[in-house]
Amino acid sequence: MAKQIARTRQPQNSATFSTADWLITAGLAVVTLAIYAQVAGHQFIALDDDLYVRDNAMVNRGITLSRIGWAFTTFYQANWHPLTWISHMIDSQVFGMNAGGHLLVNTLIHVANTLLLFWFLLRTTHARWPSAVVAALFALHPLHVESVAWVAERKDVLSTLFGLLSLIAYARYAKARSVSWYALTVIALVLGLLAKPTLVTWPFVMLLLDYWPLRRLDVATALRRRASDADAINASTERGSDKRLAPRQSEAATALFIEKIPLFAIAAASCVITVIAQTRGGTVRTFTDAPVTLRLSNALVSYAKYVLLTFWPNDLAVYYPFAPAGIPSWQIIGAAVLLIGITAFCVFQWKVRPYLIVGWLWFVGTLIPVIGFVQVGGQMMADRYFYISSIGLFIAIVFGVASIAQTRSVARSLSVATIAVVLLVFATLTNAQIHRWRDSITLFQHTLAVTPPNFPIEYNLAHVMGEQGRYDEAAAHFQRALEIKPDFFDALLNMGVTRAQQGQTGEAIEYFQRAIAVQPDSAKAHAELGVALARQNRTDAALEELSKASELAPNDADVHTNLGLVLARLGKIQDAIDELHQAVWLKPDSAEAHNNLGLVLFASGKARESIPEFEAALRLKPELKVAADNLRRAQAQLSSQR
Repeated sequence: MAKQIARTRQPQNSATFSTADWLITAGLAVVTLAIYAQVAGHQFIALDDDLYVRDNAMVNRGITLSRIGWAFTTFYQANWHPLTWISHMIDSQVFGMNAGGHLLVNTLIHVANTLLLFWFLLRTTHARWPSAVVAALFALHPLHVESVAWVAERKDVLSTLFGLLSLIAYARYAKARSVSWYALTVIALVLGLLAKPTLVTWPFVMLLLDYWPLRRLDVATALRRRASDADAINASTERGSDKRLAPRQSEAATALFIEKIPLFAIAAASCVITVIAQTRGGTVRTFTDAPVTLRLSNALVSYAKYVLLTFWPNDLAVYYPFAPAGIPSWQIIGAAVLLIGITAFCVFQWKVRPYLIVGWLWFVGTLIPVIGFVQVGGQMMADRYFYISSIGLFIAIVFGVASIAQTRSVARSLSVATIAVVLLVFATLTNAQIHRWRDSITLFQHTLAVTPPNFPIEYNLAHVMGEQGRYDEAAAHFQRALEIKPDFFDALLNMGVTRAQQGQTGEAIEYFQRAIAVQPDSAKAHAELGVALARQNRTDAALEELSKASELAPNDADVHTNLGLVLARLGKIQDAIDELHQAVWLKPDSAEAHNNLGLVLFASGKARESIPEFEAALRLKPELKVAADNLRRAQAQLSSQR
């Protein structure tokens, strides 16, 4: 039998790095930083970045004790990850709304994860070059770009950081059997779960590591630890050894499971909190929305696609929608055959090449929370889910190939050349993928080019274009989103807003009415319809819609403003002033609200009362020319009356 690569030992002190190890560490850090440095010039992505940071007042104003308290008590965005919120607050305190600064922090954490992975594998397998290659693949694989180049995915890199620290502490505990190292294992796991609950699978990963590379389940080792005389070891080779060894191994496995009960308990608590958060946030799809058969089929196909994308990561997208026609049968069958075949091969090799089954089960097991058995959101799969799971797959592939190369006596120069080519290809693809994340429009256009009909991305692209004043292009993408999903409320509403901006008020009214038919209790839709009707001088109908909006959203300053302006047009001046006063009270830092109140006061003959409102508007927004003009008119009228 050929020597196993996992058993090779380096002639070095197990507590220190050699010169070669430090050079590898430096090389990994430099290459990763060089490729990801371009994120310093990137922008926030109009997909969750606004909700997580840019428009989140609890985050974008920096860190305070009260906001830390909010981080630990909120289920905002259907998640409970207080450590992630706190990290975003710190970034906002340091970098403000410079997206590049936030992304550079992501990059530095990704570099740290790469180095921790190398350190962990080196210390547990004592195989320098396979460990280095696994770390390099982790650093440079294109599927990891989403987790690093997206501000909102800070939770991926941050949870992985603490997850790897937890594994390192666990490996030290397994060797030293020290309570302090077990405590550090628990602390790091808790911190990782506070960043993202994906680490609920970590106790399972530790059980895998017990088998390899820690070899805590090794029968001979278990016998040596438990037996007090040489006869117990010799018995392992005798005819009746199987009967004696089986209970020994079973007892060892039971003991290893029992020692992890506190870790499983912590993971279970995190699961409960996560389910509560996602259920309250309405992100968990019901069995009616996603039947069990569809979930299982999608899980099979997604597993297979992750495997295939590992080797050829092309057509990567920020959102993978379900195909409109469903999942073809041939894909389901092909995926099942592939997964069963790989699993059978790894099981067959479990004694000879234990890293295969460990790596494969790491990959399969850590994907379970996000593979779609419990469907959250509408995506088929996501690149970011591969971030932690990929480690297991890389271990199985690299250590397996290294073993084959050693068995077949492959020339070292050929091995080095092959590794260099693979890493160069991945680095090139990763560089291109990072570039696609530079801004929302570039990312969304690429996604639409490589995915089937994709209404969420059509909608988000249209929304971004609308914000940039590119109304014709925005309308085209809103229309495509509605062709895919005709009752998509947000697209109906924003299509109406876009048509209104284009001056097509009649069409805007039709879209607002369709939106109200989908969501009759939407204050925003009633308000927009009221404003559009007012533009057509249909003031009575406008008043009805805006009054309805005010009932639905009594604390919406914009609704009160528009209602006040319509009331003023109807000659109901005092009612209009009351509504505009309410708008200013609800939104005192709005220059427009002060200007509108001043304008109605001035038009009603109250020039003296209007002047403080115009002045307040100019203090808040000195460049508001209409307020300056109104102030001059009011002052002139007041002077002429003296």
